[in-house]
Amino acid sequence: MLSGLTRVRQFSQDDGHCFVMESQIGEEVERILRLVQRVYADFGMALEMKLSTRPPEFLGKVETWGHAEAELRRALEAAGVSYTVNEGDGAFYGPKIDFDVTDAIGRKWQCATVQLDFQMPERFDLKYTGADNTEHRPVVIHRAIFGSFERFMALLIEHYAGAWPLWLSPVQAVVLPISDRHLEYATQVRDRLAAAGFRAELDARQEKIGYKIREAQLQKVPYMLVAGDREVTEGLVSVRHRSAGDVGTRRVEEFIEAALDEVGQKSRETLLGPAAAR
Repeated sequence: MLSGLTRVRQFSQDDGHCFVMESQIGEEVERILRLVQRVYADFGMALEMKLSTRPPEFLGKVETWGHAEAELRRALEAAGVSYTVNEGDGAFYGPKIDFDVTDAIGRKWQCATVQLDFQMPERFDLKYTGADNTEHRPVVIHRAIFGSFERFMALLIEHYAGAWPLWLSPVQAVVLPISDRHLEYATQVRDRLAAAGFRAELDARQEKIGYKIREAQLQKVPYMLVAGDREVTEGLVSVRHRSAGDVGTRRVEEFIEAALDEVGQKSRETLLGPAAAR
């Protein structure tokens, strides 16, 4: 059954494979755990971690599974994270750590995953020469940070309700000239924003400024920069935030500097601070 971006006919996955020695399992899994935490923290998403253990039907030896599960437990504890045990829900080739994200309406989705695999190296007869100059079998760690990109995009859309933080917004700022005589200056402001790396647009339509502002707010553009007589004369922009409204006038370079800082912090705070966030 298809359902928007959450269940599609085909999907893309950021699947990666780490080939490690057994002695490296804990260190590498812990490194992946920290990467997942850092990525989801940037999006403001809380994670729940589950250790999924040996299923009823599995490949390999029970002893190998016990070793693999113990390594994942050690990595979780070394990372200092809380987790639950999901008995019997591991993959047929090895135990795994799953990461659940709760969406805006309370549904849980499994996104990231880290899976320990002792079986595929056996089946593909993988070998490496160790420090003792003899052959050894590596271990494969399957890892996906986002999981299905399509599902993750669906979660993001609902998570932010369209009000993307500045660093993610398709359009980060729109420049709004009040009349045609302000158009040249507004174009210069847009170009300066673009030169600084912002996704900026210019609304040059012959419409009332209130109409332009209202449309930009409906589109949830983070910042609207209004240019009128005073702004042209003094090299300013009148800054509006999509939810906080008018936040005062600023010099263009001052706005750019503050906005670059906001982008760099990947924050949902605005130029006014956290109280003005969505």
